[in-house]
Amino acid sequence: MSGATDAIDPGQRLNRCLAPQRWWLRGATLLALIGVVLLITQSWLLAALFHHWLLLWQGRETLGHPSAWLAGLAVCMVLRPLLHAGREGLSRQASRHARVALRSQLLTQLGRLGPVRRQFGSDGALATQVLEQVDALDGYISRYRVQSLLAVVVPCLIAAVVALHSPLAAGLMLMTAPLVPLFMILVGRAAAGASQQQFTALARMGGRFLDLVRGMATLQRMGATDQAEAKVAQASDAYRGRTMRVLRLAFLSSAVLEFFAALAIALVALYLGLGLLGLLPWAKADVPVPYQGALFILLLAPEFYAPLRQLGSDYHARAEALGAMQALSPLLEADTWQPQGAPLSPAAVSREPLAVECRELRVSGEGGRLRLASLNLTLAAGERLLVQGESGAGKSSLLQALLGFTAYQGSLKAKGCELPQWPRDAWQRQLGYLSQQPPIQSGSIAENLRLAAPDKSDAKLLEVLTQVGLWPILVRGNGLATQLGERGQGVSGGQLQRLGLAQLLLRDAALWLFDEPTAHLDPDAAWQLNALIGKLSRGRSVIIVSHESAGLEWVDRTIELTSKEAMACCG
Repeated sequence: MSGATDAIDPGQRLNRCLAPQRWWLRGATLLALIGVVLLITQSWLLAALFHHWLLLWQGRETLGHPSAWLAGLAVCMVLRPLLHAGREGLSRQASRHARVALRSQLLTQLGRLGPVRRQFGSDGALATQVLEQVDALDGYISRYRVQSLLAVVVPCLIAAVVALHSPLAAGLMLMTAPLVPLFMILVGRAAAGASQQQFTALARMGGRFLDLVRGMATLQRMGATDQAEAKVAQASDAYRGRTMRVLRLAFLSSAVLEFFAALAIALVALYLGLGLLGLLPWAKADVPVPYQGALFILLLAPEFYAPLRQLGSDYHARAEALGAMQALSPLLEADTWQPQGAPLSPAAVSREPLAVECRELRVSGEGGRLRLASLNLTLAAGERLLVQGESGAGKSSLLQALLGFTAYQGSLKAKGCELPQWPRDAWQRQLGYLSQQPPIQSGSIAENLRLAAPDKSDAKLLEVLTQVGLWPILVRGNGLATQLGERGQGVSGGQLQRLGLAQLLLRDAALWLFDEPTAHLDPDAAWQLNALIGKLSRGRSVIIVSHESAGLEWVDRTIELTSKEAMACCG
C-alpha cells in the first residue's frame, strides 16, 4: 500500500462527480431544447397573429380567422412551463444524487483515514466540508451545467432562424453576443477567488466553534466565556464583511451583463425600427424586413441573450463549486487502504494471536518528510512489545500503518500475508485499538460498550466491566444505565481508559494496539492501568506505544525508535 495519488484538477473532479448523473442532465437538456423550439414557434405565431390583425385594421384581405394559430399558441404557452418544471426537476435530481454520492465518498474516506484525518483539519472544519461545501455544488449541478450548453446551442439556433428573415440582424446578434461572456469571465474570476477564501474562513470558523463548545465547561470554570463570545462575534463580523464583498462582486457582474444585453437588444431594435420607417442610410424608402419578420425578430432578440445572461448569473455557482471542490480535493486524494490480490482464506482471518513482520517499513508525510524511518521488526504470535522513542520518531505512524489508516512503503505482513491483501473490514476486525482518548460518546455505559460489540448481552457487559474494575463503582449508581457526556464526561480519566479497555475485551481481537493510553493520567493511575493491561493481554499479540515504563514490566521485548533509524534491543 504505497504511492501518492496524482492531483486532479477541480474541474475534472466535478466532471467525474457528475458522470453517473449524465442521464438526468441529458434529460434536463433535452426538455430545455424542446422548450426553445416551442418558444420560437410561439414567437412566430404571435408575430403572425399581430400581422393578421394589422391587415384587418387596414381593411386588407387576410387568410380568414386564425383559430389554428390561437390553438397552437395556447399549446405552446401551456407546454413551456411544464417543460421548464420538468427540466428543473431532473436537474435537482441530478444534484441531489451527486451530492449524496460525494458526501458518502467523503464519509467513507474519513472512516478509512481514521486518526490521520486530523492532518486535514479539526473535526469542526471537516464537518463543515462534508455539509456546507458539498451543498455548494448544488447551484453548479442544478443550474449552471445545463445552462452552459444552452448558452451555446440556443443563440446559434435563434440566430439561424433570424437569418432567414434578416441576415444583418442575425449578424448584429452574433457580433454583440461575445460581450456577455467576456465580462462574465472577467468579473467571475474575482468572484471565484473570493468564494474560495470564504470556504476557507467558514471551515476555520466551524473548527473554532466546535473547539469552544467542547471546552465550554473549562471556559466556565475559568470565567472566560465572555472572551470566547467576543472571539466568536469578531469572527462572525469579519465573515459577514467578506460575504458582503462577494455579494458586491456578484451584483456588479449581474449589472454588467444586464447592461450589455440591453444595449445589444436596443441596437437590433434600432435597426429594425429604422428599416420599417425606411430611414436606413443604405436603404432609403425601402423596408428590408417586413412587419411580421421584424416583430418575430424583436420577440426573439431578448431570448437570444437570455441564456447568456442566465449563464452569467449562474457563473458564480460554478466559481463556488470549483472553490468547494478545491477545498475537498486534499481529503478526496488522500492515500487510503487499497486492497489488492486474492481474498484470504477463512483460516487466515481467525481470532488466533497475530504474527506481524515489517521489512524496510517506511511512512512518509507531506512534502516527502519521513515520518517513520526504515524499520525491520518481527512480532511473534502472542508476543507483547513495547515501542518507545523520542517525539517524531514514528511511533504513532507505525500504529497508523498497522491500522490501515496511512500509506506506507516496504513490506508489512500479518500471518504471512501482505497487508493490502487483507479485506479492510476483515483486517480491522482482527485489531483492538486504545488511544489517549477512547471512542466514548454521549450516552449510557451499555450503549458505549455495544459500539464495540452490538450483540453482547448485559451479562457479558457486566463480566468485562468487572474484569477492568469498573463494575464495583458503577453498581453504586445506575449501573449499565449510567449516563456519560461527550468524550466520557462524568468519569475520571483512569475510569475512561478502563471503559475503553472493556471495549477491547468485547471485540476479542487478535492484536491489541495501544497509543500512549496513560498519557493524561497521574503516575499511580498510569501504573494501575498498565498493570491491568498486562493482566488482561496474556496470550494476545500486543504492541504498546508509551514514553513510560512503569507498570510495563510484563512486556516481552522493547524497541527504541529514533528519528533516523529504528533499532531493536532486547527488553
